[in-house]
Amino acid sequence: MAALVIAAMTLLRIVYASAIELRTDEAYYWTWSKEGALSFLDHPPMIAWLVRFGTAIFGDTVLGVRFGGIVAMLVTQLLLADIVRRLTHDARAVMFAVLMPEAALYYGLLMAKVAPDVAMIPFAVAMMWSLVRLAQSGDGRWWLAAGLFAGLSLLSKFTAIMFAPAVAAFLLVPDWRWRWLRSPYPYLAVLIAVAIFSPVLIWNAQHDWASFRFQGVRATANYGISLRTIGDYIGLQFGLVGFVMLPVVLSALAMTAWRGYRAREPVAILLSTAVLVPFLYFLVKSMTLRVGDTWPMFMWPVGFAAAAVNLVMLSREGWPARLIRSSVLWLNIAVVSGVAFVVIVFLYYVAAPWNLLGKIDPIGAEAGYEQLAARAQAALDETGATWIATTDYRTYAMMRWLFRGRVPVVEINERGRFQDFRDPGMNRIKGHAGIYVGREPDNRAPVWDSISAQRQPLGEVERRWRGVLTDTYVLEKLTGWTPDLSPPKDSPLFQWRVLAGEFRARLARLFLPSPGGGGSIARSASGVA
Repeated sequence: MAALVIAAMTLLRIVYASAIELRTDEAYYWTWSKEGALSFLDHPPMIAWLVRFGTAIFGDTVLGVRFGGIVAMLVTQLLLADIVRRLTHDARAVMFAVLMPEAALYYGLLMAKVAPDVAMIPFAVAMMWSLVRLAQSGDGRWWLAAGLFAGLSLLSKFTAIMFAPAVAAFLLVPDWRWRWLRSPYPYLAVLIAVAIFSPVLIWNAQHDWASFRFQGVRATANYGISLRTIGDYIGLQFGLVGFVMLPVVLSALAMTAWRGYRAREPVAILLSTAVLVPFLYFLVKSMTLRVGDTWPMFMWPVGFAAAAVNLVMLSREGWPARLIRSSVLWLNIAVVSGVAFVVIVFLYYVAAPWNLLGKIDPIGAEAGYEQLAARAQAALDETGATWIATTDYRTYAMMRWLFRGRVPVVEINERGRFQDFRDPGMNRIKGHAGIYVGREPDNRAPVWDSISAQRQPLGEVERRWRGVLTDTYVLEKLTGWTPDLSPPKDSPLFQWRVLAGEFRARLARLFLPSPGGGGSIARSASGVA
């Protein structure tokens, strides 16, 4: 039955991947897959390679872009199954280990959504699998495998470093610490991980450590304590893991941590720390910052393994039968209700005609770009323009995806995002008119002060999904100017963070009353947009 459920849910993910138009970040990663850069500003290159793997098989289709995520899910389930099998030799526990991801929305359905986290998850779980093999066999060569997968995890997303405390505890807390500290294998594992990660280090050394500075802004951002962002994070975890599954997994992790640190048992220490430390870190960060929806995604598969193992350990440790029956019952409820919820969400997006969430719908908010591309094509035909300009990476990515190379597309600002990108076709840009496609009010942003193009308004386009207006875009004809693809690093056309902050400040000056004007100005500039 478990195999049938996995087969059915895999088919569901394939249908979802084929039916739903790409989201903007997915299209952005697809543009990376067309480049030969060693790494990228936002993330390491593994996501680009994963997309390229899928498109090599299925071409530049939505299924091709997302196919790597479908494979990543299956690989993750196989690794979880083997981890639990080795630790418990219990078929029921293995079944739960592979079904729990199917019952969690962000895995059972949204592993088909391409993101760096999706690329990282199978490598991170493979690292855990290697360390489990190490604990069982005592063979130090498994450190080398763990180093390999750690490097591949880092080559997927920097947050893989958050597993370091778990690995350190696995190494140092058990009684075997001196054996491994005197052994060359852990140190060789670190060297292997660094070697695998070296493309990112090389690219950053060549580009003023741009990725680390970019991610450092996120890691150190502080907007003051907010109960709303804390609530967002907690609510996100219920959506990510499941309304019943989350408390089941967290309670199992707490028991696993108690068991591991009390008895200095390496695997229990590893599995519990790998989830609880990132979970608590993000909880603290959520007090002052909105945690992204995929940021904690990498840690929960390890929690699923810990929950399945804990179910067996309760029996072996002689816990009361009532507690064991209750644990099995709640885990069954979590799986059944979770799978049902995943199927309902799938039907809502694939088959239903309604928009129940309005503008905040996560899929609808990024749908409808075909309308924009069609109007841009008409403007190209009407004006004789030969290229498209944008001022945000999302519109840039969607225009590149929808035009598929027929027309050069250039984001004229934030050029720091596109270092080492290939020539988009300057022979079709230089000396030719272009069409600017931008979301209001980006067409009035300060960055235009640095651009000498003559701009002729061509009209507006509304982007809608299931009848709900999401955004309004302006189209303008650009003449007398050629974009600079490599502006100086101190140029507002290079910087990737200037636009939003400057524009919010300018809006504040434009629309908020001054202190002497008799009106209230209790709102800050950062809260205007």
